[in-house]
Amino acid sequence: MAVLRRLTQARRSSSERSALAGEAAAEAAEAALRAEPGPGTAGPGSAAPDASAEARAGKTPKAPDGDHTPDPDDPRAAAFFDCDNTILRGAAVFYLGVGLYRRGFLTRRDIARFAWQQTWFRLHGTEDPDHISDAKQSALGIVAGKRTADLEAICEEIFEDVVADKIWPGTRALVQMHLDAGQRVWLVTAAPLEVARIIARRLGMTGALGTVAEARDGCYTGRLVGDLLHGPAKAAAVRALARRERLDLDRCAAYSDSANDIPMLSLVGHPYVVNPDGALRRHARAQGWRVRDFRTGRKAARVGLPAAAALGVLAGATAAGVALNRRRHRA
Repeated sequence: MAVLRRLTQARRSSSERSALAGEAAAEAAEAALRAEPGPGTAGPGSAAPDASAEARAGKTPKAPDGDHTPDPDDPRAAAFFDCDNTILRGAAVFYLGVGLYRRGFLTRRDIARFAWQQTWFRLHGTEDPDHISDAKQSALGIVAGKRTADLEAICEEIFEDVVADKIWPGTRALVQMHLDAGQRVWLVTAAPLEVARIIARRLGMTGALGTVAEARDGCYTGRLVGDLLHGPAKAAAVRALARRERLDLDRCAAYSDSANDIPMLSLVGHPYVVNPDGALRRHARAQGWRVRDFRTGRKAARVGLPAAAALGVLAGATAAGVALNRRRHRA
């Protein structure tokens, strides 16, 4: 990571920043694999923790019929799962913001601004570069100098309950299907790595690829390593991890709900579309990709906002930064 930190990012093109973000995510994921597992950490092939109401009721959801059946104990195969609205009902950073609000770290004004940003994306279906740039700079400025351990502790408190109640049972069954086959299973998300690791660990997954915020001596510097792990950056992370772990992407599977993840889905031999947005559903039909929709209700009402993934991460980071500031002042 030290080499990555020395690179000047401001002058880099979008593709270069995406590549750098992917390499950083893969490097962090591999480093976590090398580290000794801590208490409660589940490894590949282990049973997923009690992560849904169905599980607490003693019911284990079954993977849908017609899915790709993973070859048992294939050392060169793995599965990659997007998070928001693919595994998790809604967006991880939305739950982060709500959790911070309930703990008194955020005001109603903070939540209203976050909700408006999410609504704007839902109506327009595309990201505004100026909004993203402004939100990113604000978020990074707020977390600069704050301890990484503080953010990790806040995320642990919040997602202990969220992961238990907000997981799509059908997608959880798909995760378990790959784990039962002895495959490595990875969460791939634009959410901060600190959040991604908690969700992955609670589901018994091998690890997580998430947005990496640069840190030195246990504190955030106020910069990202590369950029958000979003769109092409996710594909770069999967490609980098496959190289490091000697995976054959033609034997791997990937799952996502968003057209933003078409680059990642196109990398693997077994792409799956889960709870798709309209653009991804159309692309999947044209490509002959398999579609799994676990939502109910007319038009499969969206509980997540796939088009808002990038800005949602930034809003969540801003919320976390505000929480860290307030927690520090109260100490």
